Amino acid sequence: MVQAPLPPEYSQLSDEETHERIRRAKASLGERVVILGHHYQRDEIIQHADYRGDSYKLARDATRHPEAEFIVFCGVHFMAETADILTPDTQKVILPNMSAGCSMADMANIYQVRACWRELTSLFPPESIVPVTYMNSAANLKAFCGERDGIVCTSSNAKAILTWAFEQGERVLFFPDQHLGRNTGIKMGIDPDTEMVVWNPDLPLGGNTEEALRRAKLILWKGHCSVHMRFTVAQIQAARKMYPGIKVVVHPECRREVVEAADCDGSTEYIVRVIRESPPGSKWAVGTEINLVHRLAAEHPDKFVMCLDPIVCPCSTMYRIHPSYLCWALENLARGNVVNQVKVPENIAHWARVALDRMIEVTEAAKRAEPTVTAAAR
Repeated sequence: MVQAPLPPEYSQLSDEETHERIRRAKASLGERVVILGHHYQRDEIIQHADYRGDSYKLARDATRHPEAEFIVFCGVHFMAETADILTPDTQKVILPNMSAGCSMADMANIYQVRACWRELTSLFPPESIVPVTYMNSAANLKAFCGERDGIVCTSSNAKAILTWAFEQGERVLFFPDQHLGRNTGIKMGIDPDTEMVVWNPDLPLGGNTEEALRRAKLILWKGHCSVHMRFTVAQIQAARKMYPGIKVVVHPECRREVVEAADCDGSTEYIVRVIRESPPGSKWAVGTEINLVHRLAAEHPDKFVMCLDPIVCPCSTMYRIHPSYLCWALENLARGNVVNQVKVPENIAHWARVALDRMIEVTEAAKRAEPTVTAAAR
């Protein structure tokens, strides 16, 4: 998506003036607006958020306020799409900067996935393949899954979703992040060498032989998160050498060898929880986006929290939500001008909602079946 340049007055404001104008615009809108801030946002955005969390949690948080006219999502485009799908038509979802996208989500588009599906269904009956898309994907890919008896997953429920998927069919097409799919599949006992293949959309049969595809249970799209690809086993080893006794927690979008070398792995919500529930004096090296790591360190001064990567590793597309854009969007809404509304066409929203509702149902059923356990004990 393309974002027009802001009016010059916004780039000329001081930081103090920008934040003051954000506060005034938000106050004037009152209950008409709810601001959502993703964990990876800078603190200058999070301070204005009514809710903070990962993409799925925030989309669900948006549904808590049916009285709100505007949902301002300080995240990236696919997150705003999901919020629009899950909220009623009476609410308008606003993305402060329309250029805030996701490089991983862009690695799989609807044309590539349809082409992949045509090739796979020329080899296997369609009902034997279950399409599963990660939440970090465009709405039309969620709709693709909904229309073909597939489902959406998040990094926190991927195991429950894949367990369900294998109850429906013989093999799973998982996109766009290969690493979450591989790491989850390994935990489920799927052999990464003989029962998983990577699908390269630029090659016939994804670069695989028919024999390899027939053997595969998990077909992984060739996609990745640029932030989580930065973390390495060498970084883990260096952290343990420098800080004896330190625990390492990483996101499952990291490479297999990084996840296996860490003490534990999980979604951003899991990472927040495991550090919050750890005892005072705990030491943690964290493999995820730097804004969240810095925030965890500031909020838990009784613990030592550091980023595995010694070089700052922000999510560059998430960083496009600058306070100036939030100020501009809120002031326009306060004046009655709706800007940057993210609206998913109904034909796409319907099937995407089917896939999301299916995910919610499967996730809730899995939670009811599990004994209660703290994050630190997992």
